[in-house]
Amino acid sequence: MGVVYYGNYFTYFEVARVEYLRDLGVVYAQMEKDGVFLAVFEAYCKYKASARYDDLLVARTWVSKLKHARAELSYEIWRENETQLVVEGRTTLVCVDTEGKPMLIPKQISDLLKKEMDSQ
Repeated sequence: MGVVYYGNYFTYFEVARVEYLRDLGVVYAQMEKDGVFLAVFEAYCKYKASARYDDLLVARTWVSKLKHARAELSYEIWRENETQLVVEGRTTLVCVDTEGKPMLIPKQISDLLKKEMDSQ
């Protein structure tokens, strides 16, 4: 049909989240080596327009909620030059240990996320 498969937007959200954290100074691979994982607890996506093959897309990501063991990140996927909103969504992430048990978000990460939220 010449359009991006709807499920791919969740992959875009994941890539945007990893890059967003990297920009804040949180390297996801290192976090996992340290035994800290962010498991997706809930995911939401609202489709506004179809992206077509070869469209250049821009992802915006920000922290929209933060609690002790959870963080909600919101996303917007735009056509290049932000001419049209294609998708908006959010994921709720739960911080878990190597056994998959919920844990507090490590202080150094939660402090960075709080600071980012305050600057929005």
